[in-house]
Amino acid sequence: MLPVPSATERVGKREVKRVGISVKPNDARALALLCDLHGWLIEKGLAVFVDQNLSGDTRCPAGCSLLSVAEMPDGVDLMIVLGGDGTLLHVAHYFIGSDTPMLGINLGRVGFLTDTPVGSMFEIVEQILVGNLETTQHFSLNVEIWRDGQKVAEGHAMNDVVLERSAVPRMIGFEMTVQGQFVFRMRGDGLILATPAGSTAYALSSGGPIVHPSVNAISVVPVCPHSLSNRPIVVPADDVIALKLVESRFGAALNLDGEELLQLQQGDHAIVRKKGMISLVYLPGRNYFEVLRNKLHWAGQLEVE
Repeated sequence: MLPVPSATERVGKREVKRVGISVKPNDARALALLCDLHGWLIEKGLAVFVDQNLSGDTRCPAGCSLLSVAEMPDGVDLMIVLGGDGTLLHVAHYFIGSDTPMLGINLGRVGFLTDTPVGSMFEIVEQILVGNLETTQHFSLNVEIWRDGQKVAEGHAMNDVVLERSAVPRMIGFEMTVQGQFVFRMRGDGLILATPAGSTAYALSSGGPIVHPSVNAISVVPVCPHSLSNRPIVVPADDVIALKLVESRFGAALNLDGEELLQLQQGDHAIVRKKGMISLVYLPGRNYFEVLRNKLHWAGQLEVE
């Protein structure tokens, strides 16, 4: 059983000498900001490494040092991601189990994970460089796909593991067990298993609960169940969840953070377990509920007497 850290940990002065940067691909605004940030960091005497996948773009800073994202966790002291939550999720897969903090600069729409605004980028990075930061620890999920007694695929997700029907609009049927105990057999469009970080993503739009990052739990959210009795539930994150595809005339798939891991066949099993942690960095005093109010446009403000 993995230990459960506090949601937010105060980090003492952390020496930052090497900074990694990755950006949303094929985005002119992100690449322009990359050039500005790269030059600013170099002027401060830091070693800066840029995602080598950008090497073919002529707008990449001239003469910049390139490094693969896979090498970044061991090669940098701070990772900065310019883009939306999707960009950060892609990079975060390489940082599972690493204590290297990641800072997301929001160039997307809502931005729950990348909630640092562009206008505050230099100010916040400056604060991080002097040690004024906190990290929020998010656990990830590991999934294994078994077919006829053989493991055929494995992957990781920071937000969610999604079992879904194929492009053909026909329901699929599946069973779920938790710690070997049968939970339900369901027919519908699919099922979402979401971490607290992912509870504000696809799971939220499907009627699931918002789960605070400090809660050690996984949300189980049915997608368009054929029976109204199938409702979202929350289970302990340290429990092992097993899914079995029992009905799939037109195919099904298993997706991790929006990317397909494997096309499934009837009889396949998916085994989902809690995995390593990912550290996202924020300035001290970040109020999670204030983030929710602002991002989700909740009505009602605190009355001041």
